Amino acid sequence: MTHDVQALSDVDIHVYEAVASQAVEHGGASLAGLVRASGLTEEEVRECLAHLIEHGYVLPRGDGYALGPHTFEVEY
Repeated sequence: MTHDVQALSDVDIHVYEAVASQAVEHGGASLAGLVRASGLTEEEVRECLAHLIEHGYVLPRGDGYALGPHTFEVEY
């Protein structure tokens, strides 16, 4: 799958960075942790996660989320 980072909104990237940060620290990201880390509402985080999953940037894993294959770096 070819990833097009330009297809992501600034909010999507913000949530992606939160997933990346939690994945590095904890091996995965929980929805509650992403809501806390992003400062967004649960609904906003869920919408971003759906978009990120659709494009392969984030993968559902157990009851949380992990990074999918990625072709760009983020700062977190």
